[in-house]
Amino acid sequence: MRPVSGERKTRKRPLSGTGFAPFIIRRLLTSIILVFGVTFIAFSITQLVPGDPVAANLGQSAYSDPEIVAAFEKEFGLDQPVPVQYLRYVTNLLQGDFGVSLSSKRPVAEDLKEYFPATLEIALIAVFLALIVGLLLGIISAVTRDRLPDQIIRVFSLTGVSMPAFWTALTAFYIFFFVLGWAPGTGRLEPGGEPPPTVTGLFTIDALIAGDFSTFRQAFSYLLLPAIVLAIYAVGVLTRFTRASMLEILGNDYVRAARAKGLPEFTVITRHVLRPALLSIITVAGVAFSSLLAGSVLVENVFSWPGLGQYAYRAAVGLDLPGIMGVSMVVATVYITMNLIVDILYRIIDPQMRDSA
Repeated sequence: MRPVSGERKTRKRPLSGTGFAPFIIRRLLTSIILVFGVTFIAFSITQLVPGDPVAANLGQSAYSDPEIVAAFEKEFGLDQPVPVQYLRYVTNLLQGDFGVSLSSKRPVAEDLKEYFPATLEIALIAVFLALIVGLLLGIISAVTRDRLPDQIIRVFSLTGVSMPAFWTALTAFYIFFFVLGWAPGTGRLEPGGEPPPTVTGLFTIDALIAGDFSTFRQAFSYLLLPAIVLAIYAVGVLTRFTRASMLEILGNDYVRAARAKGLPEFTVITRHVLRPALLSIITVAGVAFSSLLAGSVLVENVFSWPGLGQYAYRAAVGLDLPGIMGVSMVVATVYITMNLIVDILYRIIDPQMRDSA
């Protein structure tokens, strides 16, 4: 018997089929083009920033000496025309060279390698907390629609979305460090603490690899409060999106049919409601992770967390153009990579999108 048309539409094809591989190649090429587009936009913006990077880095006394200014401009290529500076930057970028920081006088790649793991560590913990708490609260809110738990969760999620990150960070630090004494303080380890041998740059992971559980507990205790503060906004967003997605699906006929068959409510929610809602939830989770990396500047400064946010702040204050460009490239690459991962997950989860790839 020939299958009906509906069966043909929902029949899964292997991921290695003719449609999936070309889709991956197209998305990779598009991502590469986007990265180079970001280099042009970021470079153009740095040229429009008011202020003189030479004066900001040399100081007033040295800036008044033409010879020192000329030597500084020649050393960092600032004496070349803007198009030549851009071509030189792109050429060096293809070789993995982000240039030399005007403030630290070190290669920007080395600075990013030093600062990025701290931001990645706090962002990973924050997005993990946001996913667990946001999904749980969103499911509870949808299942108890318009009842007391739903109303409480909606107020909580709206508050989390509305509160500025710097205000939340300052309030949390004051309450849990100064008043209650529950938080250990600022930084990644206590003063004089010895970091674990570097493998990944993430202190918690490196401490586990080295078997140093004392350093792991210490690093995790310093990490927890800033990660929670950073996760509050993402929890609010994920809760609201999970609730909205599930409420849209809960009204479908096949959900009512599943309940009429006597299926347990847990099975109905997880299999027939939550799984179709994952598409929109994955999108929000990917954007949330990218925004956590990009939006950690104020939180890191409040907690003196030596991550990419602090480096970006110092680069902006000192008009360190190579440093600003390096941070922009990292953030843009994270956004583009997360979008690529989300698109791939779409094709894996949804058979119809996979067949149309």
